[in-house]
Amino acid sequence: MSADPEDLGHDRPIRDAATIVLVRDAGTGSPRVLMGQRGAKAAFMPSKYVFPGGAVDADDRLVRPPAPLSDDQRALLLQRPVTADPPAPEAMALAAIRELWEEAGLFLGRPDAWDGPLPADWAAFADAGLRPSADRLRFLFRAVTPPGRTRRFDARFFLAQAEDLVGDPDDFARATDELSHLHWIALSEARGLDLPFITEVVLAEAEAIVREGPPDSVPFFDNSGPESTFRRLSI
Repeated sequence: MSADPEDLGHDRPIRDAATIVLVRDAGTGSPRVLMGQRGAKAAFMPSKYVFPGGAVDADDRLVRPPAPLSDDQRALLLQRPVTADPPAPEAMALAAIRELWEEAGLFLGRPDAWDGPLPADWAAFADAGLRPSADRLRFLFRAVTPPGRTRRFDARFFLAQAEDLVGDPDDFARATDELSHLHWIALSEARGLDLPFITEVVLAEAEAIVREGPPDSVPFFDNSGPESTFRRLSI
């Protein structure tokens, strides 16, 4: 039997991914963020507290949001692709919304009749009379997983407001079991959880935006090449 490539130290391919940083009560003195814990046996970041997120699926590329992202957001998301067939900016944002539904059971959308193809993973939105609100998201952060990990992603992090949810933000009854201990935690306290390093950095960036307003660039930890590079994406 041949050895697993990972056991030989070979690297994993990079997949496009999207993550949603959902903030509640942003206009108050005590903003909170939604987080959950990955399973102890998960192949990627076991037992760590993370935001809802995952790989961009092929079906995410088929969904038509009711409104596009702004030109500025699209331009930022299109910069410096590292995969062979990067998804459109809207597909990246839609993947984050789908992961929020799957992992937390929360709808980020608006009432509207479904238009266009309806992949199975999106049927719950159509059944609820909703379409995903990709234009409500703000590109917050980007990071490529370093070599040597069990999974590698080119992850785009999106900031969203809980006020744009449809339904009760405390109702996680429809969530899958991918994340446990789903809860809202104060941004100022979230870094006390058992977090991956990059999640700590994203939390700091999100807190700064909530308290001070968005910057004119997006941080990017690029580990796609032989050397780790930090840059800021701007237009």
